[in-house]
Amino acid sequence: MEISRFLETISKEIQTFDAISLAEMDKVKLMDRVDVKFLIPLWLFPIVLNEARQHYKVVEINKERICPYETQYFDDDTQLSLYHQHQAGFLNRYKVRTRNYVGSDLQFFEVKFKNNKGRTLKKRIKTHEFDKPFIKADERDFLEQHSPFLPDDLKGVLWVFYKRITLVSKHNLERLTIDLELNFKSSDKEKGYPQIVIAEVKQEKMCASNFIDIMKKYHIRKGSISKYCFGIISLFEGVKYNHFKPHLLKITKLIRQHDAFARHI
Repeated sequence: MEISRFLETISKEIQTFDAISLAEMDKVKLMDRVDVKFLIPLWLFPIVLNEARQHYKVVEINKERICPYETQYFDDDTQLSLYHQHQAGFLNRYKVRTRNYVGSDLQFFEVKFKNNKGRTLKKRIKTHEFDKPFIKADERDFLEQHSPFLPDDLKGVLWVFYKRITLVSKHNLERLTIDLELNFKSSDKEKGYPQIVIAEVKQEKMCASNFIDIMKKYHIRKGSISKYCFGIISLFEGVKYNHFKPHLLKITKLIRQHDAFARHI
């Protein structure tokens, strides 16, 4: 079965969910949160959605439930210091990015901080001129206020394109993001991974989750590489990635499993 057929099935399945508006989702923005990620083969994901329907609503924006996202990540382009902090396992680390929420026509400049207690804290401001590969005037003070970095030291090094489904729990304070059709692009290279789905459970504090229960049922263990680090490894030659080898092996295995399954149905 071609990738497009699986995506069509997912699109039909998500239409069976109850909807929640972007405004209604404000109570679960969870800018200070704990999160856990899962890598899911594309072939399995329609089944997962079918089981999740009774527990979650889907965010609908302008009548769309699968929304395109565009993200530009910043780093110092000679050293890739932010990437290497993550690769080295630093417990306090940053990501700096601009994000275009295409469906809602909103653009934000974001500083994301993962602290040594395992919590993710995100600060952001609205921005414009989304496609510029440098820190713009309205973002410079914000960056210095919320990070140790100087604006002139960072520039855009990686674009990430994907489509996102956002689910909100009917039962507790939980949001779930599901990223499909992942594609990375740098100044001279591009690579996509349509066979995998990245799901991230986000909660104020880690507690019971129906989605995590579904993952356990299908023997999907938690753990995933960040999209930024995954993109750097995919497109930049010679970068060190020892810390991420288990995740990369898992991705390779999932892609092979998906391709084998698709050939036999």
